Amino acid sequence: MTAQRLDGKALASTMRGEIAERVSARKQAGKRAPGLAAVLVGDNPASQVYVRNKHKACQQAGIASTIHTLPATTTQKELLALIDQLNADPAVHGILVQLPLPKQIEESAVIRAVSPAKDVDCFHPENVGLLAAGHPRFYPCTPHGVVKLLNRNGIAIAGKEVVIVGRSNIVGKPLAVMLMQKPTAANPAAGDATVTIAHTRTVNLAEVCKRADILVAAVGKAGVITADMVKPGAAVVDVGTNSVEGRLAGDVHPEVWNVAGWLSPVPGGVGPMTITMLLFNTLSAAELIDG
Repeated sequence: MTAQRLDGKALASTMRGEIAERVSARKQAGKRAPGLAAVLVGDNPASQVYVRNKHKACQQAGIASTIHTLPATTTQKELLALIDQLNADPAVHGILVQLPLPKQIEESAVIRAVSPAKDVDCFHPENVGLLAAGHPRFYPCTPHGVVKLLNRNGIAIAGKEVVIVGRSNIVGKPLAVMLMQKPTAANPAAGDATVTIAHTRTVNLAEVCKRADILVAAVGKAGVITADMVKPGAAVVDVGTNSVEGRLAGDVHPEVWNVAGWLSPVPGGVGPMTITMLLFNTLSAAELIDG
């Protein structure tokens, strides 16, 4: 058995077309184009690539995109002052501060400084709380991308056993919250699943993973999920992005293709979906702010 490919690149292209149509309709109705401001501090090569890709995706969808590049020596006070300006700018509906930040800047202070209404990453404590309460203003981009990748490929989530390996604030925790909640009009991406959070310190990790109808790998360690850890026919979503000998590799070992029913590749799986859901959130922010 060879797993079916959960093609995030193809789905992202489809969904970006849908977003572009909604943006175009807004413009034709005389409304301001959604605007995303990205802030890049320092010269981290990976961060520069991520920001460029987001900027390009915005342009293709008709979203106004600006990049604010600051030197690595920028102080926390200077960065917070820029965020204040962007919070007050009516042309900016979404603010993205690219992480990681230089050591002299407190990441949590920056996250809290972004207006919750413009927090399209869904990192602000207010938005995290709304998500946990089942009344999300925005969904976090990578978890939402995972849910869309499953939904749009016809993979049922409701009633299924889901194991998420990884407990980060960016992926593991918010994805667990989304998948375990009951769907409502206010919370349409909720999964109605039975969810287990596991990690590298979990006893008998392989046994826990093998229970999963849907297994999500978000550890940040190449090849940590091996074929013997996967239930035959399970849907496996690989969120990992690891550099191995100059190439990008996921958290899932290649042999899992011979066991799983569905598997997302790296690259070309969750990555394109994350950027797509950022565009989705920026459009949503414009609709919330401007109507």
